Amino acid sequence: RAGVKILTPERVGKKLTGRTFVLTGTLETITREEAKEKIRLLGGEISETVSKKTNYIIVGKKPGSKYERAKELGVKTINEKEFLHLIK
Repeated sequence: RAGVKILTPERVGKKLTGRTFVLTGTLETITREEAKEKIRLLGGEISETVSKKTNYIIVGKKPGSKYERAKELGVKTINEKEFLHLIK
């Protein structure tokens, strides 16, 4: 116990902690469910709607109204390739 930290899965690789993501459009190399699972495993949260609390919107092919709303609110937009790089 003296100064020793045990690295449990909950403490490792949580680089998305505190960040909220919205997905819109069709992803090509990963399913929507796989993307959501990766975000959750890395400590991030998923929202179905865009708000001021949204940190990133992941935009696939044929994005919907969520993309327009994200632009209005100034939410950071990333594509699928950028998302995959972010979660490496």
